[in-house]
Amino acid sequence: MKRIDIKIGFECNNLCDFCAQGHKRDSAARKTPAQIRALLDDARRRGIDGVVFTGGEPTMHPWLLGAVRHAAKTGFSAIQVQTNGRRFAYPDYCRRLKAAGVTEMGPSLHGATAAVHEGLTKAPGSFAQVVKGIANCKALGLYVLTNTVVTSRNYKDMPALARLLVRLGADQFQLAFVHMVGTAWEKRRELVPRKTDALPYMKEALDIGRAAGLLCHTEAVPFCLMAGYEDCVAERIIPEGPVSDADFYLESYGDYRRDQGKTKRAGCRRCRWFSECEGPWKEYPELYGWDEFRPVPAGKGRRR
Repeated sequence: MKRIDIKIGFECNNLCDFCAQGHKRDSAARKTPAQIRALLDDARRRGIDGVVFTGGEPTMHPWLLGAVRHAAKTGFSAIQVQTNGRRFAYPDYCRRLKAAGVTEMGPSLHGATAAVHEGLTKAPGSFAQVVKGIANCKALGLYVLTNTVVTSRNYKDMPALARLLVRLGADQFQLAFVHMVGTAWEKRRELVPRKTDALPYMKEALDIGRAAGLLCHTEAVPFCLMAGYEDCVAERIIPEGPVSDADFYLESYGDYRRDQGKTKRAGCRRCRWFSECEGPWKEYPELYGWDEFRPVPAGKGRRR
């Protein structure tokens, strides 16, 4: 499936320390209904059959329901709302999104307790809202895939978070290693752990998810650090397609990640995963170097 990512606005009712959008909320205008319709129509003409509405916080856009309806009417087979999940706490709003045509609900949960989650989102009450929202979505029979940004403050909480997501009935979760852009770049010294410190906890969370039958993945963790968990590398399944941001349009987010956003060193060419691996976001080795990353010899590692 090809998918278009449309950032419909940059307002947000969280103030996450790791926000990749930085300060766009202060300067970037929300897209108009006409702009959103034009993006959707063009994507369908080009054979793109999936869309994710994101931001900022897309549920703060007054025309989100209209955007979803237009996507459904235009023939998109996968329609996702990627959100901080707070507005999902209102059952009627979830019902209206389902009626409009949403097929996937993508809330974010960054810890198994209010203290951990809200310590990152800076939004009192947001933990309870997201937890209730996931339950509301599942009660409606909606597919729920969650995203968690892994930072120095929450990586030890990943196993407990996985157990919570299993109890809530989530269908899929992703543990995305923090990307040092936006406000995450400004706070990188306090927010970014070494991957090798975080990975034991992330892998325990994956074990819990896999044992319960959930689809679970990591993002921005190269294959050489994922021995035995290669099937959990999200880059293998991220849909290709364009991104419409605040003031620019990427024809291929996959090409951007591989050619500009992420990086590999010369020694990576010796790795059996070289052709499939994207490497870490380029900012990471600038902070911590390359000593954690070791090429996997041919014949090592497993495929699924």
